[in-house]
Formats: sequence, C-alpha cells, structure tokens
Amino acid sequence: MASGWVEKVSAFCRSPSRFLFGTSSEVFLAELLRELRDDRANYTVKVLLLSPLCEYPALLCPSDSVGEETALELMSIFTQSPPKFVQFRSQLLVALTCVLTCSSDVSGRLRAFPDFLDLLLQLAQDTSDLHGDAAPRSLRATACDCLREMEALYPGLLSQRLELLGGHRHQETSRLHQAYAGLQALVLRNAVYQLTQEKEAGAAHLRALLGGNESVECEADQNAGPASGKDSAPLSSVIFGPMGTVPTLHTGPDCKELRSALSSLLEESYLFTPLSQAALLYRLTEVVAMVPAIPPTIFRAQLLRLLGTSEVTLLHTTLLMKSAFTDSLFSSEDEAFLFKRLVVLSQHPLLSTPEKLFYMDCILHFPENRPISCGDSDEALPVLLTPRLASALLPVVFNDSATLLSRFNLLSLVYLEAGEEEDGRGLEYLYEHLTSLLRIVESGGKRENVVTFFRAAFLFLFHFHHVERYCDNLSQQLCQLYLQHTRFAPHLINLADRTQEKLPDSSWALGLLKALQRVISETPVSQTTLRDLRWHLKVLTRAAEEGEISQHGTLRFLSGIIPPSSSSLSSSGDWRLGNGILGVCRRLLVHPSLESMFIPLADILQHVAGHYGDTDIRDHARLYYTLLTTLSREKLATVLAHHAEGGQQVKKRTLSCLMTEGEGLTSILTIHETEVAIIRLIEADCEQLEAEDLVQDEAERGEPVLETYRAQFGSAAFASQVTLKFLLTHTETRDARFDQLFSIRLHFSLTDDHYSELQDLSVPCLFRERPPPVVTLTLKPREPYPSSLHVSAIFTTQDGLTWHTTLPDIRVCFQQIFLPLPAPPSWGRAGRQAVFAGLWEEMSSETGECASSLFCCQLEEKALSALVEKHFLPFLVSDPSHKDEFRALLFLPPQSHVLLKISSEEDAVHFCIATDNWELLPHINDYLLKITAS
Repeated sequence: MASGWVEKVSAFCRSPSRFLFGTSSEVFLAELLRELRDDRANYTVKVLLLSPLCEYPALLCPSDSVGEETALELMSIFTQSPPKFVQFRSQLLVALTCVLTCSSDVSGRLRAFPDFLDLLLQLAQDTSDLHGDAAPRSLRATACDCLREMEALYPGLLSQRLELLGGHRHQETSRLHQAYAGLQALVLRNAVYQLTQEKEAGAAHLRALLGGNESVECEADQNAGPASGKDSAPLSSVIFGPMGTVPTLHTGPDCKELRSALSSLLEESYLFTPLSQAALLYRLTEVVAMVPAIPPTIFRAQLLRLLGTSEVTLLHTTLLMKSAFTDSLFSSEDEAFLFKRLVVLSQHPLLSTPEKLFYMDCILHFPENRPISCGDSDEALPVLLTPRLASALLPVVFNDSATLLSRFNLLSLVYLEAGEEEDGRGLEYLYEHLTSLLRIVESGGKRENVVTFFRAAFLFLFHFHHVERYCDNLSQQLCQLYLQHTRFAPHLINLADRTQEKLPDSSWALGLLKALQRVISETPVSQTTLRDLRWHLKVLTRAAEEGEISQHGTLRFLSGIIPPSSSSLSSSGDWRLGNGILGVCRRLLVHPSLESMFIPLADILQHVAGHYGDTDIRDHARLYYTLLTTLSREKLATVLAHHAEGGQQVKKRTLSCLMTEGEGLTSILTIHETEVAIIRLIEADCEQLEAEDLVQDEAERGEPVLETYRAQFGSAAFASQVTLKFLLTHTETRDARFDQLFSIRLHFSLTDDHYSELQDLSVPCLFRERPPPVVTLTLKPREPYPSSLHVSAIFTTQDGLTWHTTLPDIRVCFQQIFLPLPAPPSWGRAGRQAVFAGLWEEMSSETGECASSLFCCQLEEKALSALVEKHFLPFLVSDPSHKDEFRALLFLPPQSHVLLKISSEEDAVHFCIATDNWELLPHINDYLLKITAS
C-alpha cells in the first residue's frame, strides 16, 4: 500500500494534468484525505501524501467551498495526530496554509481562518520545550513561518495581535526569538501601511494597534480582516517607487509607543543572523519612511555597525536605507566612506565573482544624498565616481568574462562622462584593452574569450560610436580577424545586428558589412576552402539586406565560384553550399538596385539551375530564375516577402494567375521549417563490453613492449576514433504529418575544436509505429574532452513536402571516450601489464604534460568489486580475481592515457591516477566522484 501511494504521488507531481486525465481532482483529494485519516497508515507516507496539497493546492481545491472543507478536515487530522510525530504535524501546518491562501478571494474560506490562526498562535507561544526538547521547537518555528506567510499574503490579518506578538517576543529565550521579531516587524509594517490608506487615521489609531485587545477576532465583516477588497493583495515595497510616492501617516510629535517598539527591535537585531537582520531592518525602514514623526536617526546606532559589515545582505539593506533617507540619515562623510568601500569590495581578491559583480552593480545604482536626476531606470554614474577613483577598476585580460565586461562598461561610462572621447588616456586604454582581447581571439582563444571580446566590442561601440578614429580602426581589425577565422561570421553578423538595433542613427554597422563584402569579394576563389565559402555566403546574405550597399562585388564573387572552371564546387552536390548561394540570390531579388543587377544575377541562377549537382538546388534556382524574368519588381518583392508589418507571418498572396496556379509547385519546392523538434537522437543501450579472453603471451620477455606499442601510432592504418550508437526516434510532440518520414539526412555541427568534422548521415525512413533505427556516429577526437554536437535534419513527408528541423543537442560525455588499450591480441595480459608498468613509470616522473593524483572515497569491499566490474572491467590489465589491487588503463583518443591503481586501504579506497595529459585530471576526478557517489 505504501509503495503504491509513493508511485501515485510521484506520478501526480511529475505531471498533474496527465495524472488527472485518468481521474478527477475531487476523487484524488478524497483518497488523500481518507488515507491521512487512517490511523494504520505509516506517518512517513502521510508526510509524502501532503506534498500534492502543498505544491498544487489550487488544482486540488478549485473552489472556495472545497478549500474550506479541506482546511477543516486537515485541522481535524492535526488535532487527532499524536504529538510525537512532529514532522507530520509541521507538514500539516504548511499544507493548511497553502490551502487557505491559494485563492485570490479568501472570503469563501474565511470560516476556517480564525480557528487556524488561533491554532498557530497557540503553537507559537507554547513554551513546553524549555528543557531542551528540540522537536516541539521545530513545530513552533513552522507555526511562525505559517503566520508570516499568511500575513504577507493578506496584510492586516494579524494587525490586532501586535501587542500579543510583542509580548511573546519578550518572553521567548530560544532561537525562535528572531522569528518572532521578523513576524512582528512584518505585521507592524502592514498595519502602518493600512492606516496610511485611511483618511482620518492618526496617532490614536496607531496607539490602539500597538496596545490593542488580544481577544479581537478576525470576523468576515471587519475591515481589518483579509477579506477586505483593497487590503487582500500582498503589498509591494513602499521605498522602491519614485521619490515622493511613499504613503505617510501623520501622527504628530507624540509617537512614543511606536518609537519604543522600533527601538526594542533594533536593540535586539545584532543577535540575529545576517539574513534575519537584513529582513528586519528592511521592514523597519519602511515603517520609518511612512511615519514622518519618527526621525531616521533612530537607525544611527545600527548604521555605525552596518557601514563596516562584510555581509552582502546587510550592505544591501544599508543601501536601501540610504535610498530611502539620503542625507536625513547619512552624512556626506558616510556617503563617501560607503562609496569607497563599494569600490574596494568590487575588486577584493578574497571575494567571489558574484559578490564583486553585485558591488559593481551597486556602484552604478548608488543612491546619492542629493541626486542630480530622479530617474530610476537607466544606469547613471554617481558624482563621487571620478576617473581617478575608477582607475582601481580598470579591466585586465586576466579577469573572468563577467567581471571584465562589468568593469569595461563602468569605465566606459566614466570616461564618457569625463569627456575623454578625443584626447583622454582613459579611452585610449579601453581601446588598447579591446585590441588585446582581439589578439587573444586571433591566436586561437577559447569560446569564452571570443564571446567576451565581441560583447566588449559592442559596449565600446555603444558608448563611443561617435569617435570615428577608433570605430573605423575597429572595423578594419574585425575584417582582418574574419579573414583569419571565418567561423566568427555569426558573431560579426550579430554584432552588426545589435549595433544597428541599439544605435539606429549610427552608420558603423553598415560600414562593417560593406568592408566585409569588399574583403570577401577580393579573396581569390582558389584559396577559399569549402567551409570558408559557406561562411562567406552567410556574410554576403546579410550584406545584401542593406539597400545602401552596392551588390556588384557580391555578384562578381558568385560568378567566380560557379563557372565551369570551378565545377568542383558547382557540381559537388553539397546542399548547404547550394542553399547558401540561393540565400544570397534571394536577397538580391528584393534589393532596391535589382535593375542594374538583372543580367549577371540571371546568368548565375541559370547556371545553377542547369549544372548544380543537387536536384533540389537546381529546382529552386529554376523557380527564382522564372520569378526574376517573369514578374515585375513589385510582384517579385511581394511573392518573396516572408513577413508582414508587425512580424506576424502571413500567407503569401500572388498577383497573377500564373503564380496562383503555381502555388502548389512553390510549396513543394520550398524547404519548410518545423516549429518544434520533431525527432531526436537518444543513446542506445549497448551491451557492456566483455573483457578480452586471456591468451598465452607470445611476446618475448626481452622485447621492448612499450616501444612496439607506440610504434603503431605512426602507422596510417591506425584509426584512433570513438563509435557511438544512437536511436533515432520521434519526440513527444505528436503531429500526424510527421508520423512517417523518408530520406532523412542528419547534419552534425561541432561546438568546439575538440573533434574533427563529422560527415552527414542518411536514414532511409522513420515510422512512429515501428522500432527506431540505429544511427552509428564515428568521432575522431583531436582532444579527449567532453563536448556537445548540434544536430539538424532534412526529411521528406508522405505528402511530398521537404522539411528542415533542429534536433536536441547531443552530449558527448567524458566516459564515452574511454577505449581499452589498443594492443595486439597476441600480447595477452602480460603484454598489457608491461605497457602499464612502462607508462606508469614515465608518468610518475611528472615531466612535461604528465601528472599524477590521488582520489579517495569510502567504499565497502563488495561495493568496490561491483564498481570495478561495472565501470572498469573492459579496461583492466590486472587479473580481476586479485582483489588487493586493480589496475586499469584507459586509452583516450587520439593518444592520451589515464592509468588507475585501485586499492582498499585501512582508511579509504585509494584511486592512484597517472596521466600523460594533466588537463584530463579535472574530468577524471568528476567522473570518479559520479560513479563512487552512485
């Protein structure tokens, strides 16, 4: 029974809509409540049964009547449950809170509120744990959390209990004291806010709340209850809005009770945890902001401690106090000290990167005592941030990406504000720093370096696009970078797009595209590889979108790659290359200067239609040629338009009977794009490799085994590669059009340089009702590291249409690269052990790229044997029956090795690691952590 409920609750939490498709929420709720009432049920299972009510209360209690009945039933179960089952009782309180607060209109469930509030208050003030019994204390903590949650959702719910809460806080001696303080501060803030919304409220009303009657009940017809329409919504912060919009409560100078309550809370705040202190000070800041009679100097004693804090939460609260009170609480010396502290902390070497980034953000949004402007949307430099002070935050190439970009943006704002666009050293340093990043990218920097450089380039252009001498030089260097690394074409196109989007008045993006078009058209075709040609076509396609750019250079380039002299390209049948050529032609068909390009463009399309090796490309070229020579410019632009104004995709409307009759043909010749992924590749469950049969060692003892082993790497017949098998299946998205797919062509794109280029794979067909076909993918590593592969596919459906879809990425894990020792079978175990011994001796010296390490963990003897048999059996060079020490040799293509000596010592299991590539140590350490933890 217990296991059945575990499975049922797990199924519900995974997909509530799918679970309730076979039943109803009323039936499932009734079953849950019936099981919760059963005294024979296990209380551990009962805790699990409450999770649906905690996570999906609105789904199980859709109406107020159902919610009220469920709440009353849960309160009855709580009353009858034995006190010793504290975890169940605590979870029951959480479930009750969720059920009562899941409705936006609580009036229908109000009958259960008074009893539940009384229950929570009774539990919260129960001091039966004075002798150190921790179990009831956890129940009291849960009760306090539930009270705070209900007060936050329904402001004013506990406003009549302020004196009661204050009395409990003074009497409490355990760690729950800070929970009471936080609850009292929240109730006080909500009560004061509600008084600000009443026209005639004043000191008398506030005094009545602070010393009110404890027995006041929460009735449905009272304005202070949660059912009042305007007060039932959660309150947003009252100090985050624009200046002058904070609601105020005019109480006059006599406000002793409130001052006493605030002082009492502040005097005890230093005993709380930093997070509780921050929450308390934030609520009290809101109270003081709403009551002008309480001067902000009440926080002065706390401020002396907060200015020197190292806690991020407390510093954040200090900045919020400064935003709320400015020079009413902070002197100019305090402001200068706080700002300099932010500058120091944003570069402190002992702080983590997220903390330093937070301090950088605080500098950009620093609340000044006398702000120049009242805007709170854009980043603005504070007056205190001078170029001299900001020089401590100069970016360097050794910074991580986020820190470098944050500093680069900050310094750009500083130098822009200081007017150093023309002759200042600051702007020159930023450009030199940008040039240094460019040099790193040119020399083969990692992906992170590439992304960082292009983001920094955008920041520089965004701030200094008007400084022509730097921007023109940057365009020239980007063109040189593209000629060296054409794979950066997407980054350059994205940089041009974002610059054009954010700086519509700047012509820099247009100049970059024009320069890229020029350098591409001047590149000799004989020196252009097929991969470079694909990137060139993408850049030319983007340049053809600009009507101000002349396209004659693009036409010359296209004419140079398709004549009979370069038939190897035009007749290769490469679909992607042909589609790239057609993409450029399509853009040229709608270019404003089409009339001047008519003859050369027609020649290009005619040649592709007659000579290209791919039938689909020839058909598309023939269609474009027909459109060019048949339709007027207006009709041609209308037919080829993808989108109407506003970005909504519309049906293409033809302007002639000829095109109306050819709509079906156009649809067949067009490659359509799927909206979502239709198919996917999942790893096949291959049988575990079996250990090689032991054969007699035929190698002589005097033979140099290690030299013979290494000699095979120089042989051309030695193929160091990894074979992975996947199943090609449909995704969960069900569309009857794609149940039967034909002529599937899979294309794989690398995300890094760790592997050689992959060939496309063909799959004849894929039917949803048939077993999925097996796809074998052969990887040839250049570096033995994990990677991801982008996968796309072109296929044909039963109606004859051709589709293109993007598959989910394939993750190549580190352990998938492991191969057994590539030694001749005739060597047997003795030969492999000799290779192991020779390699171990060389790697232990830790010279060059070699390194050694030790990994320890706690494993029983049986667990160790099972782990070795499951994960390392194909790689063992020692006899598996010898349990004292296991030796495994992992070969990682193309020529890397990881050697393991696994032994059980007195204190732990030792994995002694030796490798001839030290960069593999983090990966093997993560792998060992994963398999030993499981």
